[in-house]
Amino acid sequence: MAEINLKVESGRELGTGPSKRIRAAGKIPGVVYGLNVDPIAVTVEWKPLREALTTEAGLNALINLEVDGQTALTIVKELQRHPIKGDVIHLDFLRVSADEEISVDVRIVVTGEAEKVERQDGTVDHLMFSLAVNAKPADIPNEIVVDISNLDVGESIRVGDLTLPVGVSTDVDPDETVVNATLNTHNAEADAIAEADAAAAAGQASESEGAAPAKEDGEG
Repeated sequence: MAEINLKVESGRELGTGPSKRIRAAGKIPGVVYGLNVDPIAVTVEWKPLREALTTEAGLNALINLEVDGQTALTIVKELQRHPIKGDVIHLDFLRVSADEEISVDVRIVVTGEAEKVERQDGTVDHLMFSLAVNAKPADIPNEIVVDISNLDVGESIRVGDLTLPVGVSTDVDPDETVVNATLNTHNAEADAIAEADAAAAAGQASESEGAAPAKEDGEG
């Protein structure tokens, strides 16, 4: 994974008012912490930050963060957005060691066409969109790819079925479902109704065939 260089300013004033002024100036308030070093309140220019986070690695990009002339290897551990506007309003940088594993969420990407499911007019439900993994910073994958080409109705792909890169592990329950293939509900209901109608019709026909013929007047 490529590393990105980003310079931030320390010594920002804390509080809601100063943070609003920072954002009004096109910057983002943040904090740098981790590796048993005291947290540092920082200010980040929005444009270079956006460029750093729009690589293939996304939020898991390794960032060489320069603070007060010193550089630390970091990742963005938490990014807060405005609940309505969606703008980034605060972020946390976590210092990491190149030789120690960390836990991060990696996005899950579904690829391929589930032709068997499509032929039965079924549905593929993508249920898990990211996976918490453990890896050294350089081993963190940009994404985890799940191929659904061989999936059939009634089958699923679980965490235990995923192929993780060398040096990457997960503590998530292996039975957790990532992708599931089912028949469309309305089709299943229609099939059940059709089967019930067919069974009822067959029962009525059987009763008619087995009924005794009516006697004519005078027959005894």
